Amino acid sequence: MITSPDSPDLDALCARLAEMAVELDRQPRWPAQQLRLCGEYGVFEWFIEPRWGGQDWNEEQLARGYHALAAACITTTFIITQRTGACKRIAGCENEALKPRLLPKLASGETFATVGISHLTTSRQHLGKPVLAAQTIPGGFRLNGMSPWVTGGAAADTIVLAATLVTGLSEAGYSSVTDEQLLLAVPTDLPGISVAEPLPLIGVEASSTGPVHLRDVEVSDEWLIAGPMRHVMASGVGAGTGSYETSTLAIGLAKAAIDFMADEATRRADLEQPMTALLSEHDQLFEELLAAVAAGDSPAHRQASGHRPKGGPSPPSKESLRQRANSLALRATQASLAAAKGSGYVVGHPAGRWCREALFFLVWSCPQPVAAANMCELAGILD
Repeated sequence: MITSPDSPDLDALCARLAEMAVELDRQPRWPAQQLRLCGEYGVFEWFIEPRWGGQDWNEEQLARGYHALAAACITTTFIITQRTGACKRIAGCENEALKPRLLPKLASGETFATVGISHLTTSRQHLGKPVLAAQTIPGGFRLNGMSPWVTGGAAADTIVLAATLVTGLSEAGYSSVTDEQLLLAVPTDLPGISVAEPLPLIGVEASSTGPVHLRDVEVSDEWLIAGPMRHVMASGVGAGTGSYETSTLAIGLAKAAIDFMADEATRRADLEQPMTALLSEHDQLFEELLAAVAAGDSPAHRQASGHRPKGGPSPPSKESLRQRANSLALRATQASLAAAKGSGYVVGHPAGRWCREALFFLVWSCPQPVAAANMCELAGILD
């Protein structure tokens, strides 16, 4: 059982996940065994309060745990972030009856939850017709439409979905689209829910990410997390996208590639200089990220965990850290491919997989300023 980021059990789990990641890349399929192992090692407890069976790690502990998991298997770790996103939304809501109903089984790993909320934070939010619409009905809501990006929808017992409130129906569609939105914890066994085939992604394909369709799905008020209200995504715990979490995973992926180079450098002197430079950059960036998450953690949480943020200058912004994490992941993984030579270009070698996985960070919850900065760097346009 992993009870801290310093636990030897975390090293043992990561070693097993790294071994299994090779076959997962060769034959992309839902990593049920990997997630089962994470449950047995107590990973899902990290994110949930003790009253629901969790350990409630502080933000620095979570960053260190995520960093280790990401270096072992990005696909499994990405799935955990989506699971955790659902847990945070449930735990932070005002629907107190919902928490004991869902959180204990999520903490133990008995059930799986995921999120379908990105359509309210991407360009799809500006469409005239909502991607996922909710109508008020007696005792709840009726959902129609789709959630385009859901990870592990076929494996989920619950999907936290975001919808836009509409009123009335006509032959042409909805008579009125309001500016109010809502979040619901939707059980996947309700009539009218269908999970489409996963999208053929160039990386993390085994995450089984794709659309979930809803046709006249009736969800009672007992599953309401937040809303209807304006800007529902900004409400409650777990709000926001592009957090330190994603940067942590990018840095963890870079560490896997750098460790590979370090091993190769014991036999090849030409790798020593680039490996040392990348490792130094990694260590500096990860230290800055830990300082940033510590500074953002609540005082009560820090006091309860015995954690104190380090002194020194103000931490960098989330956007700056994310841009640098993306850059490091891209450069470190491609350096590992160059170090591996031709063997790294054969499916099954981790260097090729790491290169494809690094591309994911250019599109996953990537704020536009970060994407622009990464493009400028790739184009050789420097500040």
